[in-house]
Amino acid sequence: MAMQPAEIEALIKAALPDAQVTIEDLAGDGDHYAASVVSEAFRGKSRVQQHQIVYAALQGRMGGQLHALALQTSAPS
Repeated sequence: MAMQPAEIEALIKAALPDAQVTIEDLAGDGDHYAASVVSEAFRGKSRVQQHQIVYAALQGRMGGQLHALALQTSAPS
């Protein structure tokens, strides 16, 4: 079952309440998204660590309900 952009955003914001999240449906199929996530929690962390935080927020849905997620993460400037 495909995920809705609002569901992805809600999961990320539940784990990172301060996050600015933008979700884009890349293929219109509910399976391929791009996400931009800006959070103070990312400050001082490597890109890999930042992505791991987002994947953890998705609670195991990557590879199942959510097939592909192109991530851009950063701390606020």
